[in-house]
Amino acid sequence: MTQVIIYKQDNNILAVVIPTQEALNVYGIMAIAIKDVPSGKPFKIIDASELPTEPQETWLVDEADLNDGVGGESDEFN
Repeated sequence: MTQVIIYKQDNNILAVVIPTQEALNVYGIMAIAIKDVPSGKPFKIIDASELPTEPQETWLVDEADLNDGVGGESDEFN
């Protein structure tokens, strides 16, 4: 199971963050999401197998479904 982080960019295109296994082992998916998602942007952690096969520019997500957390103030790990 490979987890990824999704969030909406300012242009409304869905972004996907794919963490390395090394980072996951050290920090965990939630710390990576808080660090890598832009400040204040809501995000969702999903299994990579749930990503659509259509072009990324066409993906849609309901803002209410991005409910696992929000991007943090810093782009560094605590």
